[in-house]
Amino acid sequence: MTSTTATTSATLRHPAPTHMAGPRSTWPGFWRAPFARATYREFRYTVTSLPLAIAGFVFAVAMFSVGVSTLVVWVGLPVLVAMLAGARGLAAVERRRADALLGVRVEAPVRPEKPAAGMVRRLADAAGWKALLFHFLMFPWRVATFCFSVTFLVTGWVVALFPTYSWVFHRYLDWPGYRLYDFTTDAGVHHAYYVESPAQIAGVSAIGFLLVFLTPVLVHALTNVDRGAVRALLGRRTDA
Repeated sequence: MTSTTATTSATLRHPAPTHMAGPRSTWPGFWRAPFARATYREFRYTVTSLPLAIAGFVFAVAMFSVGVSTLVVWVGLPVLVAMLAGARGLAAVERRRADALLGVRVEAPVRPEKPAAGMVRRLADAAGWKALLFHFLMFPWRVATFCFSVTFLVTGWVVALFPTYSWVFHRYLDWPGYRLYDFTTDAGVHHAYYVESPAQIAGVSAIGFLLVFLTPVLVHALTNVDRGAVRALLGRRTDA
């Protein structure tokens, strides 16, 4: 009994550190971000989003067009019902990806009951229409996100590592360094600029490392749009 009382008193005098309470942020910070796993999970998300965005957009447009155009002969009704079911299936894939790669967990929307009244009432599936809207709206965004992410990541590291291969241009191309431009005007004046001195090479590398550190910030900002879209259109949010 005395031991329990002493332990309780010690706990009250020395409470647990406040930083242990609650979930920790997954964002690694500016200086660690280029080398953190979380950054490359987000990058993997942007890369894999492109083929899924193409598939989702083609599915949404094709099924909606066929369904609406054939409603007059009632063939379009089952097509539209199948469209909503397929959109829900694609939404489930997106929720799993967002959970695994972005740390966003949303609960799947409740599936509507299949009433005996037929297919017409099944078209009132709000979650299915929201999922369809997601695949339509996110297509251009994900194409842009893919282009920005890949371009910045590859360019940053290629430029940052320039000192490791700057000798190639002098040895194999007979240039004094990397040629930025080389042209002759109509007046016969020749202009050329080569990155050849150690200071120039170091400056180019510094620009590359600046891009390396800014790229995770860009990718994180781009994927925040996906986080918002998943939470708003694909389910009920369960995380804080």
